[in-house]
Amino acid sequence: MEDFQLDAKELEILFEPGQAVNVLPKLKLPLGVGAGKPTSLLAQNFLPPVEKYPNKIATVKLGATRSEGGTRGRTVTLGGETSPAFYSFENPTPHKPIVTLDVFDMEVPLSKAVKMHVKDVVGDPAAWAKLAVEKFGADMVTMHLISVDPLLKDASPKEACKTVEKVLQAVDVPLVIGGCGDPVKDTALFEEVCAQFPGERFLISSVTRDMDGEKCAKFIKKAGNAVLAFTPMDLNFARELNRRLFDHLSREDIVMDLTTAALGYGLDYAFTNMERARIGGLMGDMELAQPMSSGTTNAWAAREAWLKMSADFEPRELRGPLWEVTTALTLLTAGVDVFMMMHPAAVKTLKDVTNYLTANKKADPTKFLEWVKVKA
Repeated sequence: MEDFQLDAKELEILFEPGQAVNVLPKLKLPLGVGAGKPTSLLAQNFLPPVEKYPNKIATVKLGATRSEGGTRGRTVTLGGETSPAFYSFENPTPHKPIVTLDVFDMEVPLSKAVKMHVKDVVGDPAAWAKLAVEKFGADMVTMHLISVDPLLKDASPKEACKTVEKVLQAVDVPLVIGGCGDPVKDTALFEEVCAQFPGERFLISSVTRDMDGEKCAKFIKKAGNAVLAFTPMDLNFARELNRRLFDHLSREDIVMDLTTAALGYGLDYAFTNMERARIGGLMGDMELAQPMSSGTTNAWAAREAWLKMSADFEPRELRGPLWEVTTALTLLTAGVDVFMMMHPAAVKTLKDVTNYLTANKKADPTKFLEWVKVKA
């Protein structure tokens, strides 16, 4: 290692005119750096990828069969990962990510690209749920009981439960029970649903930081349901809410929703947030070691997904589902376990990709030895 003294011109670049430079010590620079061209690369030690993580993501089962005290014909299991999503053949994804399709208990404005597929069942939640399962391949159904919203119909929780009963009779998959977003009305709604349908193992969507978490956790636990803990895009909020729920619920009862921002509207932030949560959980942060849900239908709030644009961006019927599935596929690689979706083409594409990634088929490395010459 040789001493290297900067000359006057180089000092002018580093210091403003008039600044004292005679106090600059001699700089010791790495071999190959100094006057003239470098003669060698800087030495750097590279560590192999981590094969095993110290912690495991919690496993959450949704839905209950008759033998388990419910009425469902099938159940789904989320979580259980021991490594990042699709990380290696040695650590395969234990439970395939699932899709739940949105169904509303009243007519709502829908993009033309979506409405063309459900126009015959809008206004009939049971028929809509049946279509989602039997034709579109939904693993679950998300029942949005928005009619209870004080700013809409202000329906009572008992009225909303009649809709839940109809949907339960129409399909045999597990249900996500969604509210209207009003913390007071949602608390009353969820309490009524839990009281009327104990043992069904619903995913109650959702409990937030501004709700009475203790009260909600107690009636959710009593009915044997699971909860979706929703927080804005901040892991400290997620930790706080989970910590409060852990006082009353087990890790097997909690799924996290860390907020999904759609393509072009903050998807990179959503991805980073979810990836950090998953890595943190695997590294031992027990407050983040929970399965994750994505409200992927937020993609339809993006103007580009439904707005009529120039000919270069048409047709909307294709652009919309592409917007949704791009959002979903991005978050799939962050470790999301359950996707709330809407368009059947987006659902099929995501399920096809997921099936391929979870097939655990090892590639033949000899096929790629001459990868430059390989034709697609």
